[in-house]
Amino acid sequence: MAETPSLRERTRRAVRAEIAEAAMRLFTEHGFDATTVDQIAAAAGISRRSFFHYFGSKEDLVMGDTAAIGESVRAALEARPAEESAWTAIREAFLGLRSTHGTVKEQLVLARLYHDAPTLRARHLEKHLRWQELLAPDIQRRLGLPATETPDPRARAFVAAALACLDAAVDAWAESGGAADPVQLFDEATALLRAQ
Repeated sequence: MAETPSLRERTRRAVRAEIAEAAMRLFTEHGFDATTVDQIAAAAGISRRSFFHYFGSKEDLVMGDTAAIGESVRAALEARPAEESAWTAIREAFLGLRSTHGTVKEQLVLARLYHDAPTLRARHLEKHLRWQELLAPDIQRRLGLPATETPDPRARAFVAAALACLDAAVDAWAESGGAADPVQLFDEATALLRAQ
């Protein structure tokens, strides 16, 4: 049974949500790059210093805790049945990402921000590189590759391809205004790779 968060933690989450809401409103109106931390802080009714108490950067506000999210994907991947194929296991692990970014409207805003803001694209690529290292060991085992001290390049390439399929699916979903099914788009992208 999960523990109930303390009052302090609930307050912290509420303040983070208010800051994020104010920021998303500004990002939608002015764009990510044109919006400053000072503007976000003012819109949220906090000081610049307080902003940095809750978020390390403007990019962190949008991306979330990519390390923690990556760890949750790794845990989900490792929890999949041992006999499951690498493609099936990584697909199922990625499905948990759907619940980490709020409503469909919020997810569409985020997808557009990732697409339009160069600094976010750069952070997104950094995240992919970290996730390759996190996910490659389990994929390496599932591919029947020998265990090595550092992940086999083939396992890293597999994870990179899966992440590229995920990005392509999210981009196509955003272009559809949220009408397309992102899971079907991911499945179609991976099916093409698997057939080659």
